[in-house]
Amino acid sequence: MKLSQFKFNLPDSLIAHSPSDQRDEARLMVLDRNTGAIEHKIFKDVLNYFEEKDVMILNNTKVFPARMYGNKEKTGATIEVFLLRELNKELRLWDVLVDPARKIRVGNKLYFGEDDLLVAEVVDNTTSRGRTIRFLFDGTDEEFRRNIEILGETPLPKYIKRKATAEDKERYQTIFAKHEGAVAAPTAGLHFSRELMKRLELKGIEFAEVTLHVGLGTFRPVEVEDLTKHKMDSEQYIIDQKAADTVNTGLENKRRICAVGTTSMRAIESAVSANKTLKAANDWTSKFIFPPYEFSIANSMITNFHTPESTLLMMICAFGGYENVMNAYEVAVKEKYRFYSYGDAMLIV
Repeated sequence: MKLSQFKFNLPDSLIAHSPSDQRDEARLMVLDRNTGAIEHKIFKDVLNYFEEKDVMILNNTKVFPARMYGNKEKTGATIEVFLLRELNKELRLWDVLVDPARKIRVGNKLYFGEDDLLVAEVVDNTTSRGRTIRFLFDGTDEEFRRNIEILGETPLPKYIKRKATAEDKERYQTIFAKHEGAVAAPTAGLHFSRELMKRLELKGIEFAEVTLHVGLGTFRPVEVEDLTKHKMDSEQYIIDQKAADTVNTGLENKRRICAVGTTSMRAIESAVSANKTLKAANDWTSKFIFPPYEFSIANSMITNFHTPESTLLMMICAFGGYENVMNAYEVAVKEKYRFYSYGDAMLIV
């Protein structure tokens, strides 16, 4: 398929800049991928589409406060430093993006916070905006992490043109977040409240937690018309044996297996065994899913509404059927559903 086949008209007014009042009260569109039929619900109604022993696969990655602001030595210019990933814990080496990049060269020092709580030195150029920096810090790892927590901001996507707030710190994080490492939230999971999780549990729904540390590649635009030429950024994922066993028991018993979010789907589709079951893994994936694609594990999916020509929309079209999904998106625009990270949700069954 071609990039241009995933275009649609999305008014700016439909891109959500803040979350719904309550996690589980966002709107929910339910799409039947066999018939194309659409229902309009509230997210907490998701409970009615699952039965005892069905399995929900959740991404338990935790977003860390990746956006920091430092001052360049001598000039004092303010530089945004976006932490992508830690390369070496002992040396405190990090892969980062800097803005404005033209001002930052190898050898420059950056000072963060009052009394220079952290200092970093630029040690390498990686891409046009990418740098490798080394934090010059002699304290314990715990103290270092605490300073990052103090200095860093919730890394809201760039299209949300406002400062992150205390509310964002809570709401741009799933309630089941455990393992720090993501620079963007697995947004389908943001709709689950503690009360809804409890109700699902009481109904006998099984949960399998996987970890995929979401990177900034999530937001990287596709710049080639021929999708086979697009390369995804690598992201680390971890699936333990317990999660694999829970999913495989559900498969064996022909239960509904629901991937909560594109990141959960990417993780499980990257760890399919030869006999089409889920295997435990700790690896990196650069898997790009677009139509046509045969899914091996999940037979249902919860996701948010994505932007035109995004890799996320392409995966949804591969799962729900191209015509079905593009029609559903037309309906979503007409019905004024909210799009993107803080937006409304879709359940595909």
